[in-house]
Amino acid sequence: MKKIKSVCVYCASSSKINPDYFEAAREIGQLLAQKGMRCVCGAGNQGLMGTLADSVLAHGGEVMGVIPRFMIDEGWCHPDLTQTIVTADMHERKERMAQEADAVIALPGGCGTFEELFEIITWKQLGLFLNPIVILNTDGYYDPLIEMLHKAIDENFMRREHERMWLVAQTPQEAIDAIEQAPAWDPSIRKIAAI
Repeated sequence: MKKIKSVCVYCASSSKINPDYFEAAREIGQLLAQKGMRCVCGAGNQGLMGTLADSVLAHGGEVMGVIPRFMIDEGWCHPDLTQTIVTADMHERKERMAQEADAVIALPGGCGTFEELFEIITWKQLGLFLNPIVILNTDGYYDPLIEMLHKAIDENFMRREHERMWLVAQTPQEAIDAIEQAPAWDPSIRKIAAI
C-alpha cells in the first residue's frame, strides 16, 4: 500500500447545516494533522471548508488550498493557509487538487461536492486517478447517493468491479483508516461499454 502523504478533502462552503457535519470536518482536520498528512482543499473560508482548514492548522498540520481567481475576488479565500494555489478556473482547480492527492475524502456537500466526487470516481474508472476515494457518510447523508451508485451497477451502467473504486466510512476515524488500508486499484478494470 502506498503511504498517504496528501489528502484532498471535498466539502461544502455552506454554514447553515447540521452541526454534526462541522464536527466531522473538525475531526478529519485533527486526524490529518496528527497523521502528518497534508490537507488539500478548495481554500474556502466558510462552512465545512473553513472549519476543516482551521482544524488542520490548529493541530499543527499543513493545508494547501486551490482556488480560482474569481473566488478570491469575491473574498471567499481562507487567509491563513500554508499554501494557496490560484487557478484560472474551476476545471484547473479540480485537476490540480487531484494531482496533489494521494487519496480523496468526500465530506457532505451540495452540487459542487457531488460533482467533484463523481468526476474523481470517473477518472478512477478511466485509469486517470488510481488512489483511494472515501465517502464519509456522516449521519447517513450519502445513503441516497450510494444507493444510486449501486443502482447504476445493477442496471449495467457500471461494472460490478467498479464498486471497489470507492469506500464508505461512517466516522472520520474510519475514513482515515480506509485511505491507509485501501487495496491498490487495478487500472485494467477501466473497460466500459461506451463513453
